[in-house]
Amino acid sequence: MKDRMNIQKLRKAIDALDEKIIEILNKRTELAIKIGKEKERLKETVYMPARERQIYDNVKRYNKGPLHHEMLMAIYREVMSSTIVLQKPMKVAYLGPSATFTHLAGLQKFGSQVEYVATQTITDVFNEVARGNCDFGVVPVENSIEGAVNHTLDMLVDSDLKICSEILLDVSHNLLANCPVKEIKKVYSKSEVFGQCRLWLESNLPNRELIEVSSTSKAAEIAVREKGAAALASSLAARIYKLKLIAESIEDSPHNVTRFLVIGKKQAQRTSRDKTSLVFSVKDRVGALHDILLPFKSAKINLTKIESRPSKKKAWDYYFFVDMEGHASEPRLQKTIAQLEKRCHFLKILGSYPQTI
Repeated sequence: MKDRMNIQKLRKAIDALDEKIIEILNKRTELAIKIGKEKERLKETVYMPARERQIYDNVKRYNKGPLHHEMLMAIYREVMSSTIVLQKPMKVAYLGPSATFTHLAGLQKFGSQVEYVATQTITDVFNEVARGNCDFGVVPVENSIEGAVNHTLDMLVDSDLKICSEILLDVSHNLLANCPVKEIKKVYSKSEVFGQCRLWLESNLPNRELIEVSSTSKAAEIAVREKGAAALASSLAARIYKLKLIAESIEDSPHNVTRFLVIGKKQAQRTSRDKTSLVFSVKDRVGALHDILLPFKSAKINLTKIESRPSKKKAWDYYFFVDMEGHASEPRLQKTIAQLEKRCHFLKILGSYPQTI
């Protein structure tokens, strides 16, 4: 009886705190709505990557536990998602259909309250944002196992949109079906996913037909309808398309991470820790790439990635995609980029944005 009374007393204390939390959240939202009106007057976007980064930094700084940083950040993601739509309804395009990893990346970045628009291709994501039908787009750009997503790199060269944020998503693949493993004759998924699950498939589903489709969610759609079919997809796809989880986390590497980009029309503001992406093509001569990289070394700018891609303009002509630490507005980067332009056939800043926490 005494223990029961203690529980009731603690619950009353929680109820009192909940009342205060709700009051504070509503006061916070009222302030956010006022900020939204100022943004509208100044013609600024509702979602501000620099401000998002500042809020998450504050969460980590103020947090004394027992909640982990990731738990509090997930809570604040939904708080910010709700205040964004109260400031102004926001649409985010992504490579669909529902439950793709790109969809999951969008949810991780923007929360559940914004409107998500599924598209059929990466080109469609860019077009939806460029035409003003959506405020932002989410596209995959590279995987830690399979490497770059070339379609996205090609679109970044030709598009006027800017990279304004990035998302790192831990990717876990699952075998989904409504039949036992022994009855599976075909497995549907994206080509990249087959590559990431190659060893498991060879050991557990040898000699099965592997059929490539446009997305993991499309694979789940087909597996629901077709007898003896399975899909490699997310656990969210299993819930949405009503498939059973036959085998979980079947990717060959436990460190399977996909990087996604958020694309929009405006450059992200500077923060204390930023990243800049650019693309360039070098003049065809001996040592050209070496000479291009020297200004980075002289300015002590850390390059976090360099990727080559055929330009498709002429044979043996390549674009080089580079990620570096810092914001393009910093004098050090401005000077270095100006030096690069003199040595390049082509150079384009793809965007500066906060580094992922």
